[in-house]
Amino acid sequence: MNSSPRKGRVGKIVGLCILGAVIVLGGIGALTAPQWLGKTTFLAGPSAAPTTQAPAKPVQLSVEPVDGAKEVNPVTAPVISALYGTLKDVRLVPAGGTPVAGSYGSGNTTWKATAKLAFNTKYTLSYSAVDEHGDAVAKSSSFTTVVTKNEADTTLLVGTLGDTIGAGQPIQLTFSEPVGDQFKAGIEKAVTVTSSAGQKVKWHWYSDTLVRIRPETLWASGSTVTLDQQLFGVPFGNGQIGNFAKTSTFKVGPQRVAVVDGEALTMNVYEDGKVVHSAPVSTGADDMPSPSGDTVILEQQRVSHFTAESIGLKPGDPRYYKPTDVNYANRLTWSGVYVHQVLDGGVQAIGQRNISHGCVGLLPADADWFFTNMKPGDVVRFKNTAGPPIRPDEGYGDWNIPWAQYGTVVK
Repeated sequence: MNSSPRKGRVGKIVGLCILGAVIVLGGIGALTAPQWLGKTTFLAGPSAAPTTQAPAKPVQLSVEPVDGAKEVNPVTAPVISALYGTLKDVRLVPAGGTPVAGSYGSGNTTWKATAKLAFNTKYTLSYSAVDEHGDAVAKSSSFTTVVTKNEADTTLLVGTLGDTIGAGQPIQLTFSEPVGDQFKAGIEKAVTVTSSAGQKVKWHWYSDTLVRIRPETLWASGSTVTLDQQLFGVPFGNGQIGNFAKTSTFKVGPQRVAVVDGEALTMNVYEDGKVVHSAPVSTGADDMPSPSGDTVILEQQRVSHFTAESIGLKPGDPRYYKPTDVNYANRLTWSGVYVHQVLDGGVQAIGQRNISHGCVGLLPADADWFFTNMKPGDVVRFKNTAGPPIRPDEGYGDWNIPWAQYGTVVK
């Protein structure tokens, strides 16, 4: 399986919401900033001159994030609000970059950034506040966003066919950083899966870094599945923050299911409910039975190199065999269960008895047909076999977990 390089974890807690500082501009005298701001701020008013005008009300500003803020979540939209005045010449500029887009509102009494910020970047916010008499005072502040080592992302696995997936393929997400239990609901809310066939899905967390998503039954034939990961700025826990937003769309192929019967020694392949191919087989011998239940084709290799050591056998074991090349290999588990062309010495057993190490053996013509017509993500269903269901860490045994136990329906 694909996995993302893991970044260093840190114990910093990222502030997701930073209160604004209130500052008074213009007028006579000064206003002391709140004690939590850590300093006193005041600005002198315009030069005194004989006038009959009433004194202008001091402009009150609310600025978020506060000056000097660290570890600001890049999903935060910097905001300035003015009371008893207006704003002009607002610029939010990253160090060494171009100004961030923003917009004024309510008669230029507010300004808000409209573009996302970047990670590990210092921003300078400069602006002018204009009081009721048109006198302007310039001001600036700065803050820094979350450092790069606090970024988190995901790796998406939906088979090997690009934009087309098999009807049995669960969607798998691997997180670069562990997701804390209290943050999983937020992740599920930020990542949505929709089917054009209206199928509801559930999430099954196999660990803090691995989740799979599937519907109750196989994906509908010919349907479209859309995965929308809006994870930018979403907390994973332990100070880690999602660093991207991406939408992926997949087309579902026909519902192809190969039913292998270990007693009848047959395979019937169904496409959208109709039998399209039948073949005799040989499955696992009594001492190394084939698995039971449903699994999914992981990958296909025209020729695969098999070794007995890969399934735990050593020289001297009665079931040991020399390294050999196998034709038309369709992998069902990472531990070594395949559907493949039988070796020359086993041709006489096909349809007669079970002799394999757990694999499904086919005659050459049937193996060629299976390899050509079945695809990764298609289902192989075992019946009348003695082995246990395939574990999730060995392959996609997700379909063997009862729907009621497969997580919570995503709303």
